[in-house]
Amino acid sequence: MANLRYNLVQILTQNYPDFEVVVVNDCSTDGSDMLLLEMQAAYPNLKVVTITEHQRYKTGKKFALTLGIKAAKNEHLLFTDADCTPATDNWIAGMMANFTGSTQIILGFSPYNKTGNFLNPFIRFETVKTAMSYLSSALKADPYMGVGRNLAYTKTLFFSNKGFASHMHVLPGDDDLFVNENATPDNTTIEIHPDAFVFTDAKTSLGGWFRQKKRHMGVGKLYKSKHRRMLSWDAVSGFLFYTLLILCFVFKFEPLLALGLYLFRLMTQILIYSKIFKTLNAKDLLFYLPVFDVIYYVYLNVFGLVGTFIKTTQWK
Repeated sequence: MANLRYNLVQILTQNYPDFEVVVVNDCSTDGSDMLLLEMQAAYPNLKVVTITEHQRYKTGKKFALTLGIKAAKNEHLLFTDADCTPATDNWIAGMMANFTGSTQIILGFSPYNKTGNFLNPFIRFETVKTAMSYLSSALKADPYMGVGRNLAYTKTLFFSNKGFASHMHVLPGDDDLFVNENATPDNTTIEIHPDAFVFTDAKTSLGGWFRQKKRHMGVGKLYKSKHRRMLSWDAVSGFLFYTLLILCFVFKFEPLLALGLYLFRLMTQILIYSKIFKTLNAKDLLFYLPVFDVIYYVYLNVFGLVGTFIKTTQWK
């Protein structure tokens, strides 16, 4: 409820001429219903959709989102979560400005807040690397995913393609599977201006992070085949590079050549990443690149296998 109390005000007071905020109260038991009643009295543009717990049926996020979308009066829909804070009061304006011509999907960016927690730097690094992948792919006219903390699309697109029907049986995927299924080179664009970022807090424990990533990686096997191949090639090639590099040093097979290839790769990464990391609010993470890049490719392969063979049975 504390997240809702703070973040909802940041959304309701955005610098945008005409908008409504639809909040889906999905079986909350922490007093959020009373807070939302109070806020409705103060903010006429707040609409609340309430879902009550059913003993026999578990609904999940996709059901809640579908009800929220049905309740929305406007064509252009912008999504985020209760624990997310817009970077500025121009978040809505920045995202909505992209709805021009044939655009029906807008991919935004949602970085994690910087903290002193030991996991925080790598989680932020992984988030930036993921964003680099899906944002650059969209720029190359091959969009394949988005992140629901900062994602926009049209109501018409949602209902004309039957919403989440094709993957309603899968708990996660309300964002990336929907984009993977419905995005085209002509209907998708990106928004990466810092004013349009949405910030949230990263997991602070290994257990919480593991559950989150298992859930996220588990939907990758449902992507279109060309995107599965692309992501698999990136994960496997990066992992093999570092594996062969280590083996060259261990067995003293052309160690100078191996070192030279590594340094060339690292320098190329730094040249390419410098501007991107600065734009995505992660310039400080370049210092960790030599270590985090290795961990990142181990992480991709480990969680790729976990997501493939272990089924996600809970949303949170």
